[in-house]
Amino acid sequence: MKVAAVVSMSVILIGTAAAQQSNAAQGGNLVTSFTLSSPSFGSGASIPEAFTCSGQDVSPVLSWTGEPAHAASFALVADDPDAPAGTWVHWVIWNISHHSQLLPKNVTKSGTLPDGTMQGKNDFGKVGYSGPCPPPGKTHRYYFRLYALDTKLMLQPGATRKQLDAAMKGHVLAKAEHMGTYKR
Repeated sequence: MKVAAVVSMSVILIGTAAAQQSNAAQGGNLVTSFTLSSPSFGSGASIPEAFTCSGQDVSPVLSWTGEPAHAASFALVADDPDAPAGTWVHWVIWNISHHSQLLPKNVTKSGTLPDGTMQGKNDFGKVGYSGPCPPPGKTHRYYFRLYALDTKLMLQPGATRKQLDAAMKGHVLAKAEHMGTYKR
């Protein structure tokens, strides 16, 4: 039984290496460590009140590493899949510069930022970030998903998440995720 387990593991590793070599041969990027994190809260940790509707309601610092070399821009979506009405979108932001590796604290709540980054409407009907604001009771999870894209997107400021998802289709090179929790 132990021999079979070792053989299976070897096959998985060989298969993974072959897939990576095939991807590289086709001009693809070997992205093995595209990560998103926040010094504002750890992965799976509670989001501090300052970043919620009970506090200052400002966006947290988000940073990333290991992005694909051929990324032309980044897009980010933040949402709450535990909302009573279904997944609730808190932030839609795209055309983040491919040179960037950071979204600072308190990103201005405007459709177009000075560097060309654009923001859409969240499910509160506002442009920009609106933090966690769940009903009292259970703990909610908040996912921040960063997408490395092979292009800049032709979307107008104020676009919805649905419009962003449609525009990103076929352009995602890699995705990184960071999750925090909040309860009122």
